[in-house]
Amino acid sequence: MSKFKKKKKGTPGISTASLPDIVFMLLFFFMVSTTMRETDLLIKKPALPVASEVKKLEHKSLVSTIYIGKSKDARISGDKIQVNDKIIDVNDVPSFIYSERALRPEEDVKFMTTSIKADKEASVGTVIDIKEQLRDINALKISFSTSKGTDLSKNF
Repeated sequence: MSKFKKKKKGTPGISTASLPDIVFMLLFFFMVSTTMRETDLLIKKPALPVASEVKKLEHKSLVSTIYIGKSKDARISGDKIQVNDKIIDVNDVPSFIYSERALRPEEDVKFMTTSIKADKEASVGTVIDIKEQLRDINALKISFSTSKGTDLSKNF
């Protein structure tokens, strides 16, 4: 008999010393390569009117945006209404709001806001038609997007 026992030969343990480095490298990669989803405008980018008193929206996840502006195609006249990534008619606004409400939990529906980003050259009639459609379906929280500043040329 021997005094010393022979050690069993097995696989060595996996070193976890470099694990935090790998995790942070993957995290950094996904943060850099991921973009937040933004709407691709099918209309000309609205030139927002200027306002002196502006307030930022607090819960942007509860905001549904309606864009009003001219078509990118110069041959098409009149105002176009865009929601998400499609052009709609004024009569389709209620179905858009209903679909946005369906995506939210029931308790958040009462906090939903409809943001209207209208070009300053857009027809007032189009904006009023949209407001009437929103009023008919009881979507009464409306925000009009503007750019901050004062435009003194309009005051005189």
